[in-house]
Amino acid sequence: MVDIGTISSGLTLGENGIWYSNDVEDVSYPSEGSDNCYEIEENSFWFKHRNDCIASVINAYPPEKNGTIFDIGGGNGYVSFGLEGLGYNVVLVEPGKVGASNAKNRGLANVVCATTRTAKFYQQSLPAIGLFDVLEHIEDDLGFLISLRGMLKNNGHLYVTVPSYSALWAAEDVWAGHFRRYDLMSMRRVLQLAGFQVEFSTYIFRFLPIPIFLFRSLPYKLGISKVERVSKNTSGDHTLKGGVVTTVLNVILKSEIKNLNKGISMSFGGSCLIVAKKT
Repeated sequence: MVDIGTISSGLTLGENGIWYSNDVEDVSYPSEGSDNCYEIEENSFWFKHRNDCIASVINAYPPEKNGTIFDIGGGNGYVSFGLEGLGYNVVLVEPGKVGASNAKNRGLANVVCATTRTAKFYQQSLPAIGLFDVLEHIEDDLGFLISLRGMLKNNGHLYVTVPSYSALWAAEDVWAGHFRRYDLMSMRRVLQLAGFQVEFSTYIFRFLPIPIFLFRSLPYKLGISKVERVSKNTSGDHTLKGGVVTTVLNVILKSEIKNLNKGISMSFGGSCLIVAKKT
């Protein structure tokens, strides 16, 4: 386990056990986003399946020497908590005080309330980094990735998930503070420009692009769906209610995990999942 106090010059341990940065930096994320997610994560098929996919690729490409994974922008700690349950050492780094507090209440041992900039992590001090639906919130994604590469130890891994396809842009993206959506080609390109070697890349959530386009993107393009009308309670989008459709979706989700466990990359889906390495 990494001693947080020895790898940063910008953090102070609070009485509640959370490390706080001395400076504050604004992020492109709605203020109510953490609480909204916290309400639905435990019962969400989307969050659960994303965790299962992330776990599969980290098992296949683990941090060297059981190194600690720094879950950057990790929100309420749902991914971190899942990885801890699998035996990985994890540090959650979340700039929002609400998300950091929720993560601590969830039982995470190591929580940092900061951005990577305000935390002031030393160069080559982090064994591995996770960016799970974070990069799309960063305006200068290339510059951010270059800065992360500097913080990573040599041969350190970077695990990334991002929403896929610019054609699926919708009001939900605007409300969430996204700057872009990606495809695997654009993700590989920006990672390689930042100095990373891509070791594995795939799409996940193969069933999602068509319903996202029909029920989110198309209404937004037609002016029917407005950003100010985006529901702050998205639990209906995250809950499977039984029936034939749910049975089919569960089969698809399980097949994706089987593919990942076999190292098979999928060519279509609602999210991209990438493993890269600092060389």
